[in-house]
Amino acid sequence: MTPTLTDTALENLNRKSQGKVRDIYEFEDDKLILIATDRISAFDVVFPDGIQHKGQVLTQLASYWFERTRHIVDNHLITATFHELPEMLRRFESLRGRATLCRKAKVMPIECVVRGYLEGSAWKEYQATGSVTGIKLPEGLKRRSKLAEPIFTPSTKAEEGHDENITFEQMVEVVGSEAAEQARDLSLQLFNFATEHLDERGIVIADTKFEFGFLDGKMVLIDEALTPDSSRFWVKGTVSSEGNPESFDKQYVRDFLETTDWDKSPPAPALPAEVMENTTKRYLEIYEKITGAPLEV
Repeated sequence: MTPTLTDTALENLNRKSQGKVRDIYEFEDDKLILIATDRISAFDVVFPDGIQHKGQVLTQLASYWFERTRHIVDNHLITATFHELPEMLRRFESLRGRATLCRKAKVMPIECVVRGYLEGSAWKEYQATGSVTGIKLPEGLKRRSKLAEPIFTPSTKAEEGHDENITFEQMVEVVGSEAAEQARDLSLQLFNFATEHLDERGIVIADTKFEFGFLDGKMVLIDEALTPDSSRFWVKGTVSSEGNPESFDKQYVRDFLETTDWDKSPPAPALPAEVMENTTKRYLEIYEKITGAPLEV
């Protein structure tokens, strides 16, 4: 059984930051190494145990999408293939399948969220206001209603805690109208491309987030894209307002946690072995459904 990886410490390399899932190292002056660990978070709290193969799924699925969306927008990827990494990185066998070498971009401080269905924070906001990030929606929509057209709903990038939904006008105040409009248009194009690709595979993408940065003054896609950590993937035909659709994302873990007495404050409880195993199966299955091939581990 492949061991899980929940922390990294690469000698002779400077760890720039550590997120809920990724450890980021600086490499040379203009490159970064992103390492997707097997850490899992829910309700913005990181759990003590890792989910086997999770980091490998995230890395290789993001790489899959990066390669297939260059016709829409360029990205920061150099390689996520282990034998193509610099020799000093190949010394760390634990990085196999989970390390991305990428160009260092100037990060745009906005999460670019696209929604095709009314779920999550969008559903809560719609119930309260009839709108989502300032976008007025028709009356009478139900939870998980399919929207007439996908909507762009930006949010802030929180270092800790929850991201905060903002209006497009607020985004313009942060990044300027040109960058905001370009990021919105690219996000919608990426979402529509993914929707068509996934529809052929029996998968509904309810919503997803993209991140952009700038390289030599040009906007590029960065971080990850269209993974089960950044997206809600549902099985087509199981979506209704009455009950939870069959999903291939962290919703399975969230649903389990809602049945416990955990108050969603740190520290997170240990997850039962069955929940961790079933989560691994979901990540591996969505990888295979999207790519048409088993995960290489």
